Amino acid sequence: MRIPGKVVVITGAASGFGEGIARRFAAEGARVVVADLNAEGAERVAAEIGATAASVETDVTDGSQVQGMIDFTCKHFGRIDVLVNNAGFTHVNQPMLDVDETTFDRVFAVNVKAIYFAALAAVPVFRRQGYGSIINIASTAGVRPRPGLTWYNASKGAVITLTKSMAAELAPDGIRVNALNPVMGETGMLERFMGMPDTAENRAKFLGTIPLGRISCPGDIAAAALFFASDDAEFITGTALEVDGGRCV
Repeated sequence: MRIPGKVVVITGAASGFGEGIARRFAAEGARVVVADLNAEGAERVAAEIGATAASVETDVTDGSQVQGMIDFTCKHFGRIDVLVNNAGFTHVNQPMLDVDETTFDRVFAVNVKAIYFAALAAVPVFRRQGYGSIINIASTAGVRPRPGLTWYNASKGAVITLTKSMAAELAPDGIRVNALNPVMGETGMLERFMGMPDTAENRAKFLGTIPLGRISCPGDIAAAALFFASDDAEFITGTALEVDGGRCV
């Protein structure tokens, strides 16, 4: 087991990458808090993992709910070792001027402001403990942007920059901060990224831009997150790691 006994909070963990991370971490010995706006989905994942998991309904765009998520974790498991800011949202792939203001605000609230709320709630806990690890799920969109996803790309670029700045500022407190940049993956947002139905023909257009010839899956992201959460990465902070099959080469 790679992370025995560690307490990990994962947002957006009722499905997709977050669910994959929760399941892999639990299999590697962690106690996990499955946090998601979808309370039923979070309960399902936690129940299927078993006694080492708990669920909490959390809207990451609401600071009071994010604080409640951290408070719940500390009460239930006694501490927090790792926080995974995984919850994400995207607008449909389309011309940048066609994205309405409400959608724009939602993209930045979920992808960027949620990390601010998480820091407000979790960093004081990590400082009291004298250690902690934060893993932000960014995207290759913040490194090699695709047309049609301009505002989403910008939000993920912000995640990469704030990851590096947080890492520099929080290092004296023993807090590590890293990011993962997945390429488009097998999640519920796939067709929104594509901007078209997920047919074999349409998918082939995107696979042609990935040297290893496939999109990412939750297991890929979970494996990389596991490394950042483990003691093997104790001297790594401020890193944004592409998990992209070569997309950003």
